Amino acid sequence: MIRAVGLTKTIGRKEILRGIDIDIPSGQFVTVFGPNGAGKSTLLKTLALISRPTKGEIFIDSMDTRKNTDSLRQKIGVISHNTFLYENLTARENLEFYGRMYRVKDLKNRIFDVVSQVGLDFSINDPVRTFSRGMQQRLAIARAILHDPAVLYLDEPYTGLDPHAIQILNDVLSQLNLQKRTVFLITHNFEEGIMMSDRVLFVVRGKIVYDGGRDALEKNDLRSLYLDKVKGAA
Repeated sequence: MIRAVGLTKTIGRKEILRGIDIDIPSGQFVTVFGPNGAGKSTLLKTLALISRPTKGEIFIDSMDTRKNTDSLRQKIGVISHNTFLYENLTARENLEFYGRMYRVKDLKNRIFDVVSQVGLDFSINDPVRTFSRGMQQRLAIARAILHDPAVLYLDEPYTGLDPHAIQILNDVLSQLNLQKRTVFLITHNFEEGIMMSDRVLFVVRGKIVYDGGRDALEKNDLRSLYLDKVKGAA
């Protein structure tokens, strides 16, 4: 579903991504760990077609992103610590705006479906400014899946959430993964990050230094391996 070959991103004289190759099949949940400044968010933005690579090729659903950018954006949803919501609009109005932008069919019923999935049925007509951080993040998930994307990119979605809100977010993400979407998650949270993942990547200094299945390692072993890889690449 997602394939990158020789992915490089340079800003000024700084090389942020250094020849990354990756192949993620449909339906796989991939979690990416790495220290601050490792290039994780740049990798996500590049794979999500938000930022263009300096060199390299990206394919989504076997289509070259250089030739099919507009149609491919219909297959992508992005969730980050920035919710991309309009605080003075209600939850319904936010979703109506994004639904029209993505030309979602039967928008009224689709809004009802996604709001139900994230548990905000009773708050749909409330202004977003009255929402807690956790509620805003759930609405951001509804926004991201409104057009039924095949791929979801999540950049530090747990930022600013209390334990209860984290549990709710995990419940929602778990339901989404059961629908066989491809999920690409960046987080610093080991416990939450490996809970639902099928595969784990470590990114250090713009390169993938580890790529393996989650089931092969216990959480503590994964943490130790991560520290060793980060130290070794420093």
